[in-house]
Amino acid sequence: MATLSFYGAAGTVTGSCSMLQVGETRFIVDCGMFQGNKTIRELNAKDFPFDAASAEFLILTHAHIDHSGLLPKLVKHGFTGPIYCTPPTADLLSFMLLDSAKIQKSNAERQNRKRARKGEDSVDPIYTEEHARKALDLLRGQGYDSWFEPHPGVSVRYWNAGHMLGSASAELKFADGDNGNTMRMLFSGDLGPEEKAFHPEPTAETGFDYIVCESTYGDRDRDDYTLEKRREMLRKELVRGLSAGGNVVIPAFAVERSQELLHDIGVLLAEGTLPETTVFLDSPLAKAVTEVFIKYAGSLDDVELNERQLFRDPRFRLVQDVEESKAINLITGGAIIISASGMADAGRVQHHIKNNIWRSNATILFVGYQAPGTLGYYITSGEPMVRIHGKEYLVKAEIRQLGNYSAHADQGELLDWVMERAPVAGQLFLNHGDDDAREELARLLAERGFDPEKIALPQMDESFELIAGEARSKGRLPERVPQTELLSDWNNDYAAFIAALTLRLTDAKDDDQRRRIIAQLRKAL
Repeated sequence: MATLSFYGAAGTVTGSCSMLQVGETRFIVDCGMFQGNKTIRELNAKDFPFDAASAEFLILTHAHIDHSGLLPKLVKHGFTGPIYCTPPTADLLSFMLLDSAKIQKSNAERQNRKRARKGEDSVDPIYTEEHARKALDLLRGQGYDSWFEPHPGVSVRYWNAGHMLGSASAELKFADGDNGNTMRMLFSGDLGPEEKAFHPEPTAETGFDYIVCESTYGDRDRDDYTLEKRREMLRKELVRGLSAGGNVVIPAFAVERSQELLHDIGVLLAEGTLPETTVFLDSPLAKAVTEVFIKYAGSLDDVELNERQLFRDPRFRLVQDVEESKAINLITGGAIIISASGMADAGRVQHHIKNNIWRSNATILFVGYQAPGTLGYYITSGEPMVRIHGKEYLVKAEIRQLGNYSAHADQGELLDWVMERAPVAGQLFLNHGDDDAREELARLLAERGFDPEKIALPQMDESFELIAGEARSKGRLPERVPQTELLSDWNNDYAAFIAALTLRLTDAKDDDQRRRIIAQLRKAL
């Protein structure tokens, strides 16, 4: 008998972390950071709901920070086992984990300045560069399609997941201690779409006892597209934005999304189908990751530029230092500015948004999923005013979205992937998705003939006994965060309230009316 526990990405799309206990052997699949609203991000600083030192090894599906970002914290809390991943994942993490550690240090310093003013005790970073370096020392590269044995009695094989450079689905085989049978299990990791630059579509074996599948886009389908059509849609958006006379700011994840955009923009510039412009990639991490992509350029699919041209157009500016980043804010028009993060919830992109969102000739172009509670979510939801770094900004820029740069399989592709893995003898667990997405995907799978009794939607910190042919819930640990706070919390409500109040006071006809509004609020309080 085995036990499977979900310690993240259950009812939400970040913080992926699962633990398996097979007999006396305990191991972890992914250990990612929580992203989104302030309440859920605070989980990153809290203790793990399990003993990190008791895990003997870790299986990592890919490098994205919501799957790998707490590896140094795991080491900080006593984990010393090997971390298995593909070689490209190891190369990416060599930059990403150190970059994340610097962010943790910066966040702690900023928080401690605020706490000092209030007379409160200081806090430590979630982890340090030393913890990140120790985690990197534990990485063990494994290629696709070959079995390896991280522990006697447990075998693992990686399959291409088509999501990003080095991403994998993890197939596991282990003995069922009760009857000696071998159990087969598959963790999808994050799955890529069928049409994806750089990587082929995801694949894996068929016929499993248990599958854990992501469901990020379980409730939505993208329009059918080809990579050529996607590039043409990007061209139209860029021409539209640049023709208005302002800058085009693109919040984009530093890993994969930024490189896809650089590739497509490079092709358009080479074809002469874009106005003459300078393209800034303002992210030290994205610059380092781009070098990793160049290293693996020979293995990438659907690349229209040769290895000498890839990411090297003379109009590209790969920005690293802070002063050069600040200088971009002096440019009031005619530039394309790509910067992390993709959900605009942190990083240098917030400064570029602040500098452009109030300009009516500027464009903010979103090219990925915007998690509830993030700045990107509120901007794309049509809020007339948003709050950034404690100040309110009117939204006058053109807000545009392109959905076909998502690295995730959409609803139809998820359905096909699950059905192609059939039959599933025991249970299908849908994780890494909001509840609405998981429920809709479960409903559609049942319509396709998948037994609804074999579909489970695990909750945060819920454990299951895996018995041949079925899975039984063992219940949940006490709530670390209320289910109602996973999507939006009081901090989001407060920011939205302040922005709405500021807008109302700005629109009031005179000071007399403004005083009456304030008096009404004071009375309500």
